[in-house]
Amino acid sequence: MERSVDAGSVEIPHEPVVAADIVSGTPSVGVLELGELGGVEIGIWEITPGVVTDVEADEVFVVLAGEGTVRFTDTGESIELGPGTLVRLREGERTEWEIRSRLRKVYLA
Repeated sequence: MERSVDAGSVEIPHEPVVAADIVSGTPSVGVLELGELGGVEIGIWEITPGVVTDVEADEVFVVLAGEGTVRFTDTGESIELGPGTLVRLREGERTEWEIRSRLRKVYLA
């Protein structure tokens, strides 16, 4: 891992989301893994507009840019995402991500 990176502007290669996970739109995702710290993966994740489903890992993230909503399908809870939002996800949670504008986050998982 480099000592520093501009998390807001570094280029991240994208690939299409797996078709089975897409609810609507044609979103793509990109991940830039920055390394590990004490067994915890650190990285930057980005997704383009659309709606996708996921099963979560243990993770903490902060949104750098973009807007969306993450819904927890088992509980009905939802969280509005925007710059500065800090979120804790738990392993096994089932989610639906509605992304309204390209969303970028820094994560620890």
